[in-house]
Amino acid sequence: MTGFATRLVPADDLAEWDYAAYEGRTRKEILADRPDWNLFRDGCPQGETPEAVAARADRVIASLRGRNADVLIFSSAHILRVLTARWLGLPVGAAAYFLLDTASISVLGYEHDGDEPVIRSWNQS
Repeated sequence: MTGFATRLVPADDLAEWDYAAYEGRTRKEILADRPDWNLFRDGCPQGETPEAVAARADRVIASLRGRNADVLIFSSAHILRVLTARWLGLPVGAAAYFLLDTASISVLGYEHDGDEPVIRSWNQS
């Protein structure tokens, strides 16, 4: 699934995480082989690293910052969780703490100005 943000960012930057060797496997199946595995820390064998996904999120954020307009973005949960962590200036691993439900709506924004990024609303159905 690719994401959408009108024509402001390349759709590839909002694409789902490349799970490669873990594509189609459940977390439970992966943990049976790698009990300590965490997507946001370890990434996926032959797939994307957390740093690569963070770089994509950072490009999206860079293209949106400073715009005086609302922008709609949709994509899969893992890239959106990374986007949120990076929006807040947090390391990619912090994305593990931002749980998203399917088809939920979240709003990122600013408290007072562009120097104070916040989560305005999270995981609303």
